[in-house]
Amino acid sequence: MLKQYAIYSPLMCLLTAGVLSCNNGTTTQNQAEEIHNAATQIVPEEAEGLIGRWDLTVDKDGKDVPSWLEVKLSGFDILVGAFVADAGSSRPVSHITLQNGVFSFQIPPQWEGGGGLFTVEGELAGEGIKGTITTNKGNVFHFTGVKAPYLVRTGEAEWGKPIELFNGKDLTGWKTSGDNSQWVVEDGILINKETGANLISEQQFEDFKLVAEFRYTEGANSGIYLRGRYEVQIEDSPKDRHPGSLYFGGIYGFLSPSEMATLGPNEWNTYEITLRGRMVTIVANGKTIINNQEIPGITGGALDSHEGSAGPIYLQGDHTGVAFRKITLTPAK
Repeated sequence: MLKQYAIYSPLMCLLTAGVLSCNNGTTTQNQAEEIHNAATQIVPEEAEGLIGRWDLTVDKDGKDVPSWLEVKLSGFDILVGAFVADAGSSRPVSHITLQNGVFSFQIPPQWEGGGGLFTVEGELAGEGIKGTITTNKGNVFHFTGVKAPYLVRTGEAEWGKPIELFNGKDLTGWKTSGDNSQWVVEDGILINKETGANLISEQQFEDFKLVAEFRYTEGANSGIYLRGRYEVQIEDSPKDRHPGSLYFGGIYGFLSPSEMATLGPNEWNTYEITLRGRMVTIVANGKTIINNQEIPGITGGALDSHEGSAGPIYLQGDHTGVAFRKITLTPAK
């Protein structure tokens, strides 16, 4: 055995050296492939104009409805993103194909129900995009899109005089989104008694501080839309539930609160909301649950996708009842 070992030993050394040499080369190559730095990513030339956030307007049977799309680069050349329809929350897009200038992706239905997939297809059109959305039921809707504005604010905000949006007496200063209004004022409280129209302020605002005192019943689901585009969720969320963007205090589908700060149903809860550009801070019942975070885009149920424009405060009434006893807004100068 010793003699055989001695004979084969040099051969094994050569083989081992060769294997090690190959492995070292492979390891070096793998290390080179795995080195990454998002700050120095090189965007594929074909995708340069497409990457970013897009405010979409969809022609839905002759009615303009808002939507939103984000396209991002993942790794070296894979496009991913997120999509918001005119209803529901932000949906992740796992892969966006881009061939010969045409991009496309598919997503499963959300609150629309049914089986099958939605297909979104489009292309660059000047500085914008255009395309079609084919639903899981076969309906085809055309859309156009413009790049979403950054809405960056600099310096310290200067605040004006507080405005009482609810006067404690009637619906002066408000309008409804439809004829089926369930909003009434009783004993100084603004009440949406049951599912019906949304309530929209006649005044429009850019940056502001908003204080709202509200009460909801068990199982309730409502919300406050900032500039008519970004929903702060009001929901009867269990206090022991992990915080999430769809629950109490979240920016619907986008930003999760740090904790469940609700006092529960049938209690008077308070939101103190500061919105500057896209940056939002929410204090719920004295606890800061979202601290100067960016809202990426419009949420489902938005009035429009014109993010660079001022917008109203709107109170969701098309889900369940909710009551308000105070709605005070302080605009930025």
